[in-house]
Amino acid sequence: MSKIQEAFNHGKAFIPFITCGDPNLETTAAVVRAAVANGADLVELGIPFSDPTAEGVVIQEANIRALKAGVTTDKIFDMVKNLRGDVKVPFVFMTYANVVFSYGAEKFISTCAEIGVDGLILPDVPFEEKEEFLSTCKKYGVDLISMIAPTSEDRIAAIAREAEGFVYIVSSLGVTGVRSEIKTDLTSIVAAVRANTKIPCAIGFGISTPAQAKKMASISDGAIIGSAIIKLLAKYGESAPKFVGEYVREIKNALTEG
Repeated sequence: MSKIQEAFNHGKAFIPFITCGDPNLETTAAVVRAAVANGADLVELGIPFSDPTAEGVVIQEANIRALKAGVTTDKIFDMVKNLRGDVKVPFVFMTYANVVFSYGAEKFISTCAEIGVDGLILPDVPFEEKEEFLSTCKKYGVDLISMIAPTSEDRIAAIAREAEGFVYIVSSLGVTGVRSEIKTDLTSIVAAVRANTKIPCAIGFGISTPAQAKKMASISDGAIIGSAIIKLLAKYGESAPKFVGEYVREIKNALTEG
C-alpha cells in the first residue's frame, strides 16, 4: 500500500490544495503546517504555471501572483525538503505537463521521490497519453494520480483499473472554483470506480462548505478543496495560515461527524 493510500485509513480524508508561492513560499510552508495541524490528511501542492487550463479565476490569479513573486520549481522543491523535517502526511504535486517537460521529466520525478513527494497530478495529460510519465513515476515510486470527470463515461473502468494512489473524481464540468450546488451524478461514477479498483477515491472541484464536503465524502473516501482556501490566501496574505487552519479544522470536523 502506498503512503497516499494510507492517508485514507483513518476515516474520510480531507485534501486541501495550496498554490505554492502565493503570496510567498514562507507563507505556503506556514499554511501547509497549519492545515496538517488541523487535520489535513494529504496536501496537494500546486506548482504555478502560466496557462493553468484546469483552473478557474481564483487559482489562475494565485498562479499569476506566485510567478510574479519569483517562485520556481527548484525553490518549491527546497520548501518541500524543509517541510519534510516535521510534516509527515503525503504530498502530491499538481501541475501541468509543460512544467515537467521543461524541467526534464526524469529529473523532476526523481527529485519528487528524493524530497518526499508521493504523487503527481497532471490534469492536461489524457489517460491515453500517461505512458510518457508513468514508467518514470513507477521507476521512482511516485504515484501518477488519475482524474475521472463526468465526461469520462466509458473510460471510467479502464482509468480506475490502472489508477495509483487515489482516484481524483472531478465533481463538475468546467474548471475549478466554488459552486453553490453540485448536480453531477457522482454516486454512479464512484460505483463504477469501486467496481474496478480498491484504491480510494476523493472528489474535488467546486467544494467549499462543510456541508458540501460532508456530502461528497459520504459518497466517496474524501474531499478535495482548493479555491476556497486560495480565497483565504488572497484575502489575508501572510496572515492567512491562522485562517486556513481554522477552515481546515471546520471541514475536517464535518467529515468526522457521525
